[in-house]
Amino acid sequence: MRNGPHRWARRLYSAALYLSAPLIWQRVWREQVPTRSRRERLGSIPAATAGERCIWLHCASVGEVLAARPLIVALHGRYPQHRLVITTMTATGAERVAAIAQELAAASESDGKVSHHFVPLDFPGAPRRFIARLRPELALLFETELWPNLIAACDRAGIPVAVVNGRLSPRAFRRYWRIRPLLADALARVDWLAAKSRTDAGRFRRLGMPAARTTVVGSLKFDLEVSATVLAASQRLCQALGPRPVWVAGSTHPGEEAILLEAHARLRQHYPSALLILVPRHPQRFDEVARLCREHGLPLARRSRDEWPEARTAVYLGDTMGELLILYGAADLAFVGGSLVSVGGHNLLEPAAMGVPVLSGPALANFSDIADELRRARALVEVANGEALSATLLRLFDDEPERHRLAEAGQTVVAANRGALTRTLEGLETMLPE
Repeated sequence: MRNGPHRWARRLYSAALYLSAPLIWQRVWREQVPTRSRRERLGSIPAATAGERCIWLHCASVGEVLAARPLIVALHGRYPQHRLVITTMTATGAERVAAIAQELAAASESDGKVSHHFVPLDFPGAPRRFIARLRPELALLFETELWPNLIAACDRAGIPVAVVNGRLSPRAFRRYWRIRPLLADALARVDWLAAKSRTDAGRFRRLGMPAARTTVVGSLKFDLEVSATVLAASQRLCQALGPRPVWVAGSTHPGEEAILLEAHARLRQHYPSALLILVPRHPQRFDEVARLCREHGLPLARRSRDEWPEARTAVYLGDTMGELLILYGAADLAFVGGSLVSVGGHNLLEPAAMGVPVLSGPALANFSDIADELRRARALVEVANGEALSATLLRLFDDEPERHRLAEAGQTVVAANRGALTRTLEGLETMLPE
């Protein structure tokens, strides 16, 4: 057990959590699967069976689970004697874990080797209870999931902790800088940081992560593998939609859909048959976005209801889970959301890996390193606002050779930057007991 340099900061943090408990419970109350007990939030999970070996990976939500998928698949294959437990904060993340578990079970006939729990809230007792019952041999925290009491519980139990695909956006760094004694105490207990870039590693070091326990491995997002099943489904959808102009807006946020719908309406003045496949980031907003489409006078079909986008349909609402790659691959162009509003963007590599030209707004703080790689290859088209977006859509739909060039450049960037998964697995090998 290591003593962090600022243990007092964690005591103050825990006291603040207790004072905020009603607000915290209100926030997580809706993030639940009906068949699961809310007591999981307090660490009350079934105890591991005697002799069972376990690796634990924590991802915040569905986006992180999707980004971690290559690592999940690799761990499942490399450590068949271990059960892989994945925790999330959200119910949508739980659903995505269940889907991956089913895929892996079907492929390997090893049902039960991947399972899910909700992560315990970071009150001091809940993480201790969770760790005592799960008894993992290794704890992996994905990207920025730095929960001080959870990390301290692992340290107290002698469980090595790795932060994988570690990243800190400028906004996250500023937020953590205000509580850096607390972060310094937590990071002193982290055994290995697999940072996705030198910039991210530097931000972690400024918060207290020892340089000797830090390695820059690159971004796991570049190791995205597109399965033959996804490719086939995407090709079938593309063929079914026919020769009409199709573009996707994926992972969109409040305030962004209205801009996109207005840009699409302007595009349809030149291309009356143009179809927008609109995929909101959060499923609880699907009905709200459907109403917004109708308010804009755009004929709508909803994928969740098996409604087909006919010739007069202007918007195809992708209101299903886990199908974004399929929808990206069926389009001529892809706009990645969270970038016309101050969210910081989402994964630009998903459409690039599917061979689709990538468009975004200017707010890309969460993916600045990936955006830089795409810019250097002239594989990213950035627009400042809705008017620029509609003009860019019109220009690119008029220029098929440029669409092909953008698509090829994006795929080249993805292929050239692979390798983070291999480097991450090599680092983790030194942390697992024989």
